Amino acid sequence: MLPLNATITQITEESPAVRTFFFNHMFEDMEPGQFVMVWIRGVDEVPMGLSRNNSITVQKVGEATSKLFELKEGDSFGLRGPFGKGFTLPAKGEKVLVIAGGVGAAPLSPYAEAACAAGAEVNTILGARSTGDLLFEGRFEALGTVYVSTDDGSKGVKGFVTDVLKSLDVAAYDRIAVCGPEIMMSSVFRLLEERQVLEKAEFSLHRYFKCGIGVCGACCIDQSGLRVCKDGPVFSGVQLIGSELGKYSRDASGRRVKI
Repeated sequence: MLPLNATITQITEESPAVRTFFFNHMFEDMEPGQFVMVWIRGVDEVPMGLSRNNSITVQKVGEATSKLFELKEGDSFGLRGPFGKGFTLPAKGEKVLVIAGGVGAAPLSPYAEAACAAGAEVNTILGARSTGDLLFEGRFEALGTVYVSTDDGSKGVKGFVTDVLKSLDVAAYDRIAVCGPEIMMSSVFRLLEERQVLEKAEFSLHRYFKCGIGVCGACCIDQSGLRVCKDGPVFSGVQLIGSELGKYSRDASGRRVKI
């Protein structure tokens, strides 16, 4: 698939290190949780989760994203996708818990909105380093109860999303959707495993992608060999039992990188 040329129509600064880039193309059939391959010309092509059907929300963390942050409205980048397996939408009347950490709120916000539109009850645990780093709090509040945690205690519970999760009756939820830093997701995974509700949970993984369409195998995860770009990026909790989750990932050469 050749990249389409996407022109930036609006840039919103969500926090000092996070921006949302709106573009002039609507992915009408996107599944919440799917990703696109973003081609920053002359630099690299990298995977980005869709925060709406016409936007990506990006954290400035490396060369490609730093270059993306230099672009202005009217500039453009290439897009391929959307790719991968998204989150499973609930049935009407089901109760959904969304657990979002940091920029993991980006793919979870359209999922939460779709779940609410499907007639589900949506509650959210939203975590960040500080108040200024909380993403899409208003979007989640429009859908249902939001529990906030911040590392520095500037808003909500002082601590992590797991500190909030421990106080909730997770057995009362029909579905649990999780995305955020992998160390956070690993902690959530262990807690849900202890509570024996992993079969209700889905996790969105981030791995190094080369092709984005399941051909090269660069993003296969141990022990299953499942491809994050094709079989994921969203996996059920049961699929991740005994996996590399929270332990390591791999760099461009395939070498293990400790998480």
